[in-house]
Amino acid sequence: MRTTTLGTNGPETGVLGLGCMGMSYGYDMATPRDEETSVSVIRQAIDLGMTLIDTADVYGPYTNEELVGRALADGYRERAVLATKVGVTVRDNAEAAASPRPVPNGRPEHIRKSIDASLRRLGTDHVDLYQLHRVDPEVPIEESWGALAETVAAGKARYIGLSEATVDHIKRAQAVHPVTSVQSELSLWTRDWMDEVLPYCQEQGIAFLPYSPLGKGFLTGRFASFDGLPEDDFRRSLPRFQQDALRANSALVGKVRDIAERIGATPAQVALAWVMAHGEYVVPIPGTKTPKYLADNAGVADVALSAADLAELDALPDPQGSRY
Repeated sequence: MRTTTLGTNGPETGVLGLGCMGMSYGYDMATPRDEETSVSVIRQAIDLGMTLIDTADVYGPYTNEELVGRALADGYRERAVLATKVGVTVRDNAEAAASPRPVPNGRPEHIRKSIDASLRRLGTDHVDLYQLHRVDPEVPIEESWGALAETVAAGKARYIGLSEATVDHIKRAQAVHPVTSVQSELSLWTRDWMDEVLPYCQEQGIAFLPYSPLGKGFLTGRFASFDGLPEDDFRRSLPRFQQDALRANSALVGKVRDIAERIGATPAQVALAWVMAHGEYVVPIPGTKTPKYLADNAGVADVALSAADLAELDALPDPQGSRY
Protein backbone atom coordinates (compact mmCIF):
# COMPACT_ATOMS: atom_id res chain seq x y z
CA MET A 1 0.00 0.00 0.00
CA ARG A 2 1.13 3.55 -0.68
CA THR A 3 2.30 5.50 2.32
CA THR A 4 1.96 9.05 3.57
CA THR A 5 2.75 10.82 6.80
CA LEU A 6 0.50 12.12 9.54
CA GLY A 7 0.90 15.72 8.52
CA THR A 8 4.17 17.42 7.69
CA ASN A 9 5.91 16.28 10.86
CA GLY A 10 4.16 13.04 11.83
CA PRO A 11 5.09 9.38 11.40
CA GLU A 12 4.84 7.45 8.14
CA THR A 13 1.71 5.36 7.76
CA GLY A 14 -0.35 3.67 5.08
CA VAL A 15 -2.81 5.87 3.18
CA LEU A 16 -5.61 3.91 4.86
CA GLY A 17 -5.85 2.90 8.51
CA LEU A 18 -8.08 0.66 10.62
CA GLY A 19 -10.64 1.77 13.19
CA CYS A 20 -11.07 -0.92 15.84
CA MET A 21 -14.11 0.38 17.76
CA GLY A 22 -16.65 -1.98 16.21
CA MET A 23 -14.71 -5.02 17.34
CA SER A 24 -15.82 -4.35 20.91
CA TYR A 25 -18.32 -1.52 21.03
CA GLY A 26 -21.35 0.13 19.49
CA TYR A 27 -22.14 -2.08 16.51
CA ASP A 28 -24.18 -5.30 16.67
CA MET A 29 -23.68 -5.84 20.38
CA ALA A 30 -26.20 -8.71 20.50
CA THR A 31 -23.81 -10.92 18.53
CA PRO A 32 -20.99 -12.56 20.53
CA ARG A 33 -17.60 -11.10 19.70
CA ASP A 34 -15.07 -13.29 17.92
CA GLU A 35 -11.87 -11.93 19.40
CA GLU A 36 -9.58 -14.33 17.57
CA THR A 37 -10.94 -13.10 14.24
CA SER A 38 -10.56 -9.49 15.37
CA VAL A 39 -6.93 -10.12 16.34
CA SER A 40 -6.39 -11.68 12.92
CA VAL A 41 -8.02 -8.70 11.16
CA ILE A 42 -5.75 -6.22 12.96
CA ARG A 43 -2.69 -8.22 11.99
CA GLN A 44 -3.88 -8.61 8.41
CA ALA A 45 -4.40 -4.86 8.22
CA ILE A 46 -0.79 -4.26 9.21
CA ASP A 47 0.39 -6.90 6.73
CA LEU A 48 -1.59 -5.06 4.02
CA GLY A 49 0.08 -1.76 4.91
CA MET A 50 -2.84 -0.29 6.89
CA THR A 51 -0.46 0.50 9.72
CA LEU A 52 -2.48 3.20 11.54
CA ILE A 53 -4.42 1.26 14.18
CA ASP A 54 -6.97 3.40 16.04
CA THR A 55 -8.67 2.63 19.34
CA ALA A 56 -9.79 4.49 22.50
CA ASP A 57 -10.00 3.78 26.20
CA VAL A 58 -13.79 4.22 26.14
CA TYR A 59 -14.36 1.50 23.53
CA GLY A 60 -15.73 -1.44 25.45
CA PRO A 61 -15.12 0.40 27.76
CA TYR A 62 -11.45 -0.56 28.08
CA THR A 63 -11.71 -3.97 26.39
CA ASN A 64 -10.87 -2.69 22.90
CA GLU A 65 -7.45 -1.47 24.01
CA GLU A 66 -6.82 -4.90 25.54
CA LEU A 67 -7.82 -6.55 22.25
CA VAL A 68 -5.55 -4.27 20.24
CA GLY A 69 -2.74 -4.97 22.69
CA ARG A 70 -3.12 -8.71 22.10
CA ALA A 71 -3.08 -8.20 18.34
CA LEU A 72 0.10 -6.12 18.47
CA ALA A 73 2.10 -8.79 20.29
CA ASP A 74 4.58 -11.05 18.47
CA GLY A 75 6.33 -8.25 16.60
CA TYR A 76 3.32 -6.36 15.27
CA ARG A 77 3.70 -3.42 17.68
CA GLU A 78 6.90 -2.29 15.99
CA ARG A 79 5.14 -2.21 12.61
CA ALA A 80 2.06 -0.29 13.74
CA VAL A 81 1.33 3.39 14.22
CA LEU A 82 -0.71 2.95 17.38
CA ALA A 83 -3.33 5.59 18.15
CA THR A 84 -5.64 5.76 21.14
CA LYS A 85 -7.82 8.41 22.74
CA VAL A 86 -8.74 9.88 26.11
CA GLY A 87 -11.38 12.33 27.22
CA VAL A 88 -14.71 10.47 27.01
CA THR A 89 -16.37 8.36 29.67
CA VAL A 90 -19.12 5.79 29.25
CA ARG A 91 -20.23 3.48 32.04
CA ASP A 92 -21.08 0.29 30.18
CA ASN A 93 -22.03 -1.25 26.85
CA ALA A 94 -25.78 -0.87 27.46
CA GLU A 95 -25.44 2.87 27.95
CA ALA A 96 -23.16 3.19 24.92
CA ALA A 97 -25.60 1.30 22.69
CA ALA A 98 -28.56 3.34 23.92
CA SER A 99 -26.90 6.72 23.37
CA PRO A 100 -23.92 7.41 21.08
CA ARG A 101 -23.40 10.78 22.73
CA PRO A 102 -20.10 10.74 24.63
CA VAL A 103 -19.59 12.24 28.06
CA PRO A 104 -16.49 14.46 27.86
CA ASN A 105 -13.87 14.45 30.60
CA GLY A 106 -10.90 16.60 29.71
CA ARG A 107 -9.64 17.27 33.21
CA PRO A 108 -5.83 17.15 33.34
CA GLU A 109 -5.82 14.73 36.26
CA HIS A 110 -8.03 12.34 34.28
CA ILE A 111 -5.67 12.49 31.29
CA ARG A 112 -2.57 11.94 33.42
CA LYS A 113 -4.12 8.87 35.01
CA SER A 114 -5.61 7.51 31.81
CA ILE A 115 -2.42 7.36 29.75
CA ASP A 116 -0.83 4.92 32.18
CA ALA A 117 -3.95 2.74 32.21
CA SER A 118 -4.06 2.73 28.39
CA LEU A 119 -0.41 1.73 28.15
CA ARG A 120 -1.02 -1.18 30.52
CA ARG A 121 -3.98 -2.41 28.49
CA LEU A 122 -2.13 -1.98 25.19
CA GLY A 123 0.98 -3.71 26.51
CA THR A 124 3.35 -1.00 25.36
CA ASP A 125 5.51 1.73 26.84
CA HIS A 126 4.21 4.43 24.49
CA VAL A 127 1.55 5.20 21.91
CA ASP A 128 2.41 6.85 18.63
CA LEU A 129 -0.63 9.14 18.67
CA TYR A 130 -2.59 10.15 21.78
CA GLN A 131 -5.82 11.98 20.97
CA LEU A 132 -8.26 14.11 22.93
CA HIS A 133 -11.47 12.25 22.08
CA ARG A 134 -13.74 15.25 22.67
CA VAL A 135 -13.14 18.79 23.85
CA ASP A 136 -14.66 19.14 27.31
CA PRO A 137 -16.77 22.33 27.43
CA GLU A 138 -16.16 22.51 31.19
CA VAL A 139 -12.37 22.54 30.88
CA PRO A 140 -10.29 25.10 28.94
CA ILE A 141 -8.71 23.25 26.05
CA GLU A 142 -5.34 24.71 26.99
CA GLU A 143 -5.48 22.69 30.22
CA SER A 144 -6.49 19.43 28.54
CA TRP A 145 -3.95 19.90 25.77
CA GLY A 146 -1.25 20.76 28.26
CA ALA A 147 -1.84 17.42 29.98
CA LEU A 148 -1.55 15.61 26.64
CA ALA A 149 1.66 17.51 25.95
CA GLU A 150 2.99 16.18 29.27
CA THR A 151 2.60 12.65 27.92
CA VAL A 152 4.92 13.55 25.03
CA ALA A 153 7.48 15.07 27.39
CA ALA A 154 7.34 11.90 29.49
CA GLY A 155 7.90 9.66 26.45
CA LYS A 156 4.47 8.03 26.83
CA ALA A 157 3.19 9.43 23.51
CA ARG A 158 5.11 10.44 20.40
CA TYR A 159 2.48 12.80 18.96
CA ILE A 160 -0.88 14.20 20.06
CA GLY A 161 -4.09 14.96 18.20
CA LEU A 162 -7.65 16.22 18.56
CA SER A 163 -11.03 14.79 17.63
CA GLU A 164 -14.21 16.63 16.61
CA ALA A 165 -12.45 19.95 17.20
CA THR A 166 -13.23 23.36 15.72
CA VAL A 167 -10.67 25.66 14.13
CA ASP A 168 -10.71 27.76 17.31
CA HIS A 169 -9.94 24.64 19.38
CA ILE A 170 -7.05 23.74 17.07
CA LYS A 171 -5.55 27.22 17.18
CA ARG A 172 -5.74 27.37 20.97
CA ALA A 173 -4.13 23.94 21.23
CA GLN A 174 -1.38 24.91 18.79
CA ALA A 175 -0.39 27.77 21.09
CA VAL A 176 0.46 25.14 23.72
CA HIS A 177 1.92 22.26 21.69
CA PRO A 178 1.91 21.19 18.01
CA VAL A 179 -1.24 19.43 16.75
CA THR A 180 -0.34 16.39 14.65
CA SER A 181 -3.84 15.29 13.66
CA VAL A 182 -7.56 15.98 13.85
CA GLN A 183 -9.97 13.04 13.75
CA SER A 184 -13.56 13.74 12.75
CA GLU A 185 -16.36 12.08 10.82
CA LEU A 186 -16.10 12.60 7.07
CA SER A 187 -17.87 10.74 4.29
CA LEU A 188 -20.12 11.32 1.31
CA TRP A 189 -22.98 11.84 3.74
CA THR A 190 -21.13 13.73 6.49
CA ARG A 191 -19.31 16.78 5.14
CA ASP A 192 -19.64 19.12 8.12
CA TRP A 193 -15.87 19.52 8.58
CA MET A 194 -15.10 20.42 4.96
CA ASP A 195 -15.97 24.11 5.18
CA GLU A 196 -13.47 25.21 7.82
CA VAL A 197 -11.63 22.44 9.68
CA LEU A 198 -10.31 20.40 6.77
CA PRO A 199 -9.01 23.47 4.87
CA TYR A 200 -7.31 24.71 8.04
CA CYS A 201 -5.66 21.33 8.58
CA GLN A 202 -4.46 21.35 4.98
CA GLU A 203 -3.06 24.86 5.40
CA GLN A 204 -1.25 23.93 8.61
CA GLY A 205 0.07 20.53 7.49
CA ILE A 206 -2.08 18.71 10.07
CA ALA A 207 -3.29 15.18 9.28
CA PHE A 208 -7.05 14.69 9.03
CA LEU A 209 -8.28 11.24 10.07
CA PRO A 210 -11.84 10.60 8.88
CA TYR A 211 -13.74 8.11 10.99
CA SER A 212 -16.90 6.44 9.63
CA PRO A 213 -15.79 7.19 6.04
CA LEU A 214 -18.35 4.62 4.85
CA GLY A 215 -21.25 6.37 6.56
CA LYS A 216 -21.33 3.80 9.37
CA GLY A 217 -21.67 1.11 6.72
CA PHE A 218 -24.56 2.74 4.85
CA LEU A 219 -22.55 3.71 1.77
CA THR A 220 -21.58 0.08 1.12
CA GLY A 221 -25.24 -0.66 0.29
CA ARG A 222 -25.57 -3.25 3.04
CA PHE A 223 -28.54 -1.64 4.78
CA ALA A 224 -31.63 -1.17 2.65
CA SER A 225 -34.07 -1.08 5.57
CA PHE A 226 -34.18 -0.38 9.28
CA ASP A 227 -35.01 -4.02 9.92
CA GLY A 228 -31.72 -4.99 8.29
CA LEU A 229 -29.76 -3.37 11.10
CA PRO A 230 -28.44 -5.82 13.71
CA GLU A 231 -30.11 -5.93 17.10
CA ASP A 232 -28.55 -3.91 19.92
CA ASP A 233 -26.77 -1.67 17.43
CA PHE A 234 -26.49 2.04 18.16
CA ARG A 235 -27.28 2.90 14.53
CA ARG A 236 -30.89 2.03 15.33
CA SER A 237 -31.00 5.25 17.38
CA LEU A 238 -29.61 7.49 14.62
CA PRO A 239 -31.97 9.68 12.55
CA ARG A 240 -30.33 8.77 9.22
CA PHE A 241 -31.01 5.08 9.77
CA GLN A 242 -34.74 5.44 10.39
CA GLN A 243 -36.81 3.88 7.63
CA ASP A 244 -38.01 7.07 5.91
CA ALA A 245 -34.51 8.51 5.95
CA LEU A 246 -32.97 5.28 4.67
CA ARG A 247 -35.38 5.27 1.77
CA ALA A 248 -34.55 8.87 0.86
CA ASN A 249 -30.82 8.34 1.30
CA SER A 250 -30.76 5.33 -0.99
CA ALA A 251 -30.13 7.71 -3.90
CA LEU A 252 -26.65 8.35 -2.52
CA VAL A 253 -25.87 4.65 -2.49
CA GLY A 254 -27.27 4.30 -6.00
CA LYS A 255 -24.86 6.88 -7.39
CA VAL A 256 -21.91 5.32 -5.57
CA ARG A 257 -22.89 1.91 -6.94
CA ASP A 258 -23.20 3.28 -10.49
CA ILE A 259 -19.70 4.71 -10.41
CA ALA A 260 -18.34 1.54 -8.84
CA GLU A 261 -19.77 -0.59 -11.62
CA ARG A 262 -18.41 1.79 -14.24
CA ILE A 263 -14.82 1.74 -12.98
CA GLY A 264 -14.69 -1.86 -11.79
CA ALA A 265 -14.56 -1.13 -8.07
CA THR A 266 -16.82 -1.77 -5.10
CA PRO A 267 -19.10 0.86 -3.52
CA ALA A 268 -16.91 0.89 -0.41
CA GLN A 269 -13.81 1.59 -2.49
CA VAL A 270 -15.52 4.46 -4.33
CA ALA A 271 -16.70 6.03 -1.07
CA LEU A 272 -13.22 5.72 0.45
CA ALA A 273 -11.49 7.03 -2.68
CA TRP A 274 -13.67 10.16 -2.57
CA VAL A 275 -12.57 10.81 1.01
CA MET A 276 -8.90 10.18 0.23
CA ALA A 277 -9.04 12.60 -2.71
CA HIS A 278 -9.26 15.49 -0.26
CA GLY A 279 -5.56 15.69 0.52
CA GLU A 280 -2.32 13.75 0.94
CA TYR A 281 -2.64 13.89 4.74
CA VAL A 282 -6.24 12.64 4.77
CA VAL A 283 -6.03 9.09 6.16
CA PRO A 284 -9.43 7.39 6.59
CA ILE A 285 -9.82 4.78 9.32
CA PRO A 286 -12.76 2.58 8.28
CA GLY A 287 -13.68 -0.02 10.84
CA THR A 288 -14.37 -3.68 10.22
CA LYS A 289 -14.08 -6.95 12.09
CA THR A 290 -14.40 -9.09 8.95
CA PRO A 291 -11.46 -10.21 6.76
CA LYS A 292 -13.60 -9.93 3.61
CA TYR A 293 -14.43 -6.26 4.19
CA LEU A 294 -10.87 -5.51 5.28
CA ALA A 295 -9.54 -6.75 1.94
CA ASP A 296 -12.24 -4.81 0.10
CA ASN A 297 -11.30 -1.59 1.91
CA ALA A 298 -7.59 -2.13 1.30
CA GLY A 299 -8.28 -2.38 -2.42
CA VAL A 300 -9.01 1.36 -2.50
CA ALA A 301 -5.27 1.98 -2.74
CA ASP A 302 -5.52 0.87 -6.39
CA VAL A 303 -8.67 2.88 -7.23
CA ALA A 304 -8.41 6.23 -9.01
CA LEU A 305 -11.46 8.43 -9.45
CA SER A 306 -11.52 10.73 -12.45
CA ALA A 307 -12.37 14.41 -12.21
CA ALA A 308 -15.79 13.55 -13.66
CA ASP A 309 -16.34 10.84 -11.03
CA LEU A 310 -15.41 13.23 -8.23
CA ALA A 311 -17.70 15.91 -9.63
CA GLU A 312 -20.63 13.47 -9.67
CA LEU A 313 -19.98 12.52 -6.07
CA ASP A 314 -19.47 16.13 -5.00
CA ALA A 315 -22.89 16.94 -6.43
CA LEU A 316 -24.73 14.39 -4.28
CA PRO A 317 -27.36 15.97 -2.04
CA ASP A 318 -27.06 16.13 1.73
CA PRO A 319 -28.57 13.09 3.44
CA GLN A 320 -31.92 13.19 5.17
CA GLY A 321 -31.61 13.18 8.95
CA SER A 322 -29.03 14.56 11.33
CA ARG A 323 -25.88 12.68 12.40
CA TYR A 324 -27.17 12.04 15.91
